[in-house]
Amino acid sequence: MTQTNDTLILAAGCVLWRRSPVDGELEICLVHRPKYDDWSHPKGKLKRGEDPVTGALREVEEETGYTAVPGGELATLRYMVNGRPKQVRYWAAEASGGHFTPNEEVDRILWLSPAAARSRLTQFRDRTLVDELFTAS
Repeated sequence: MTQTNDTLILAAGCVLWRRSPVDGELEICLVHRPKYDDWSHPKGKLKRGEDPVTGALREVEEETGYTAVPGGELATLRYMVNGRPKQVRYWAAEASGGHFTPNEEVDRILWLSPAAARSRLTQFRDRTLVDELFTAS
């Protein structure tokens, strides 16, 4: 029997960006998750029945402490996690306020230039999202 769709993990996240308070250049926020010792875009599993963009913004705030204004939808990434398929929908989102406080899930964040963010991301699949940010409306 083939695997059914009910095992699909649904998640959402954002490529969170802002203009640098120093020079006005674009900066992208990456989160460090100590459990996996990785750098990624803020994302997480959707609650049952939760609208994906609402879930993406909730995860951004939970992981980074920042509220955000959603922009264009970016790529949906699909990959396997512990033998289960995972689907993560992403949006571009501009940080609109807040500040980071380390928590159990995320112990550090970095605001980086797009080039530095691409290099720092642990998963290669996450890098294309940085490029897409420039074409999202």
